[in-house]
Amino acid sequence: MENFTPVSALVGGAFIGASALLLLLATGRIAGISGIVGNLLGGEAEERPWRLAFIAGLLLGPFLVAFAGAPFGATLPEIRIEAGWPVIVAGGLLVGFGTRLGGGCTSGHGVCGLARLSPRSLVATGLFMAAGFAVVFVVRHLLGG
Repeated sequence: MENFTPVSALVGGAFIGASALLLLLATGRIAGISGIVGNLLGGEAEERPWRLAFIAGLLLGPFLVAFAGAPFGATLPEIRIEAGWPVIVAGGLLVGFGTRLGGGCTSGHGVCGLARLSPRSLVATGLFMAAGFAVVFVVRHLLGG
């Protein structure tokens, strides 16, 4: 809670919602990152440009914020990754497996699915949150991390 900035969080959430709505209106597609990335190479060729643009925006956004400065008086946190490459790769593979198993990712279910009042997304988002709580508890309190 030391970096709690409700105004920038509200603005950021509004931008996420607006971009998801814009993608839905423009393409009829859900802004689920795992689906966008997963179908980038194997999907239809005419869909590649918007998929590449979406991914480019995800990758370039943090650099733009770092260059322009944090909005609304927020402070930019120091980025620190304490895990080694084996843990990062294993985590990425597990997330990829989980998104296929769950039929989507947190952005697809949590942002778009909940906005559409999808019961499946409500259950999936609840399970994502419960798993996140459990992992943080185990890592911080049982493993001492």
